[in-house]
Amino acid sequence: MRTNIEIDEHLMAEAMKAGPFKTRKDAVEAGLKLLARQAAYREILKWEGRLKWKGDENVEWAAPAPSARGEAHEPATRRRRAGR
Repeated sequence: MRTNIEIDEHLMAEAMKAGPFKTRKDAVEAGLKLLARQAAYREILKWEGRLKWKGDENVEWAAPAPSARGEAHEPATRRRRAGR
């Protein structure tokens, strides 16, 4: 969608320095994604302390699937050991 807006030049310069953005559009889109993600986190945090886990406390969670670029991920046990 094409939209024309006035953005504070100093704020835009700071945003461009803060991330690896090549264009102003990239910086604005990253900011919008951040706002949407923060709203989703706030929704999740509303459930804090209200849900009970009914299952094995020693569950081994599966490693995430490889990315679309074909990169493999380390097994969950290796990631956990590396963080010690």
